[in-house]
Amino acid sequence: MAAEFTNNSVQTILPGQNAAFTETPVKCSNGNVTHREGSGIFTLKGRTNQCHARYRVTFNGNIAVPTGGTAGAISIALAIANEPLYSTIATVTPAAVENYFNVAVSAFIEVERCCCLNVAIENVSTQAINLANPNLIIDRVA
Repeated sequence: MAAEFTNNSVQTILPGQNAAFTETPVKCSNGNVTHREGSGIFTLKGRTNQCHARYRVTFNGNIAVPTGGTAGAISIALAIANEPLYSTIATVTPAAVENYFNVAVSAFIEVERCCCLNVAIENVSTQAINLANPNLIIDRVA
């Protein structure tokens, strides 16, 4: 089962904070992925007869330095239990504020049987970033 989450508004995300998702175009029909509208935290459940449940989490969106910020490198990443997954850090270096770049990351996440994990999209930059048109797809693959 797959679920898709989006946000049609440009949002400013402070360092260490999560992207918020306000729409759910495709809902998870079996309860393995839960999310409160407007929140940035998603719970993946380890409902399985195997040792673990495997999910593919795919994110893409457009990031920029907001007006008032300093042009330079900015980054966003998938976070598991409030800790960035370093292999998913996407970094761009805008030459000017409001100069948007598209970024995309993907990772497999395994959840132990009968457990849960929280995942989010986190600003891992040292300054605020703007995020436009985020799209997060969570797909249970095994």
